[in-house]
Amino acid sequence: MADSMEERLKADMVAAMKAKDKERLTVLRMLIAKLKDAAINKRDVLSADEELRLIATYAKQREEGVAEAEKAGREDLAERERFELDLVREYLPQPLTEDELGALVDEVIAETGASSMKEMGGVMKAVLARAAGRADGGKVSAIVKSKLAG
Repeated sequence: MADSMEERLKADMVAAMKAKDKERLTVLRMLIAKLKDAAINKRDVLSADEELRLIATYAKQREEGVAEAEKAGREDLAERERFELDLVREYLPQPLTEDELGALVDEVIAETGASSMKEMGGVMKAVLARAAGRADGGKVSAIVKSKLAG
């Protein structure tokens, strides 16, 4: 069985300590803290899916941070956010391509028999569950809308 995400992060944190890589160490500590906080709030051990979802959320926050920093003209902050984002992405599964995502949406629409925008929520839920953290909700929404609309 594969190690939990937290165990992998801790091993990488030790490696960063030995390499005296302070920037990497800071980000790894933040991720570990987020996983521990979530487990404490849940009052149970996080599942692998929950760990992935949490890390994907953190990555999304970093993407938004890059956009905000660039909008404010703060390239120094944008660079820091990009570094964190690149590091966090190392722990996420490879995202689905547009073609793979389109095929998955087609498959779910065929299985559910969805034919109108009224059924978009059900299709979205099924697609996101199958994508298991490998697809952005916004992209999925756009593809589902285009396929159900016409």
